[in-house]
Amino acid sequence: MMDNVSIIKMFTLSGLSETTDHRVTLFSLTLLCYGVILLVNISLILTIIMDKNLHEPMYILLCAFCINGLYGTTGFYPKFLLDLLSLSHVISYSGCLVQALVMYSFACSDLSILALMAYDRYLAICRPLEYHSIMTKQRLSQLVSFSWIIPFCIISINILLTSRLTLCSSKIQRLYCVNWIIVKLACSYVDTTVNTIIAYMTIIFYVFHGFMIVWSYMYLLKTCMNSIENRRKFMQTCVPHLFSLLTFLVTIVFDVMYMRFGSKDLPQVFQNFVAMEFLLIPPVMNPLIYGFKLTKVRNRILGFLCGKSK
Repeated sequence: MMDNVSIIKMFTLSGLSETTDHRVTLFSLTLLCYGVILLVNISLILTIIMDKNLHEPMYILLCAFCINGLYGTTGFYPKFLLDLLSLSHVISYSGCLVQALVMYSFACSDLSILALMAYDRYLAICRPLEYHSIMTKQRLSQLVSFSWIIPFCIISINILLTSRLTLCSSKIQRLYCVNWIIVKLACSYVDTTVNTIIAYMTIIFYVFHGFMIVWSYMYLLKTCMNSIENRRKFMQTCVPHLFSLLTFLVTIVFDVMYMRFGSKDLPQVFQNFVAMEFLLIPPVMNPLIYGFKLTKVRNRILGFLCGKSK
C-alpha cells in the first residue's frame, strides 16, 4: 500500500459521474450562475469604490465581503465548467490541495467578515459617540487584513498536515476537493490524529465567531427596543447582515454536517446540491440583499442606471 502513494499524482472527482446526459444544460446553467455572481459582486464593489460617500466602515466591510465571495467562487466555478466539458474529471495533487485551501479559507473569511460587521453595528448603535474614534481607517484596514490573513494561515496549517499523509486512494466523491475527504483517503487512521485535532480546534475557533455574532445581535436587539431611532437603524443596516449570516450558517453547517455524518446512499444530484449551495446561494444573495436594503447603495445604483438610460 505504501508503494501506491508514489503514483497518486492525480485525483478523480466522481461527483459528475451521473450527469453525462445533461452536461450541456448544466454547463449553460452554471455559466449563467457564475456570470450573475460576477456581475452582482463586481457591480457592488465598483459602486462602493467609486462613490466617496460610501467610504465608511460598513460599506468597506461589505466591499471586502463581496471580494471574498469572488475569491471563493473563482476557486470552484472555472474548474467545474471545464469538468462539464471534459470526459475525464481529474485534478492534480497540488491543484487539489490549493482548491481545498481556497474553499476553506473563503468560508472562514466570510465568517470573520460577518463578525466584523456585527461588531461595527454594535459600535454604531450602542456606542455612537466612540464609533469614529474606534473604527478609524487604520484600524479598519487592520481588521479587514486579519479577516483574510488569519483564516488563510489556519487553513494552510490544515492543508500542510494533509500533504504529509500517505494516501491509498485517488477517488474523491465530490465536485471539488475538500480537505476532510482527502484526509479520509489516508492509509492509516493513526496518521490522521493530528489532522483531526487541528480540524476540531479550527471548528471551535470559528464556532466562537458565531457565538460572538449572536451575542452582538442579541445585545443590539435589546438596545434598539428602547429607541425608535435605534430601531430604524437596526432595520436599515442590521437586517441585511442577519440575512447574510443566516444564509451563510444554514448553507455551510448543512454542508459540514452532511460531509461528516450524511449517508452516501442518497442520490448524487442531492449530494452535488449540498456541496454547491454555499458557493451558489450566498454569493448571489448577499450583494442583492445589500443592494436593495441599504439606502445609500440602492440610491447610488439607481442613480447610475437612470443616468445611463438618459
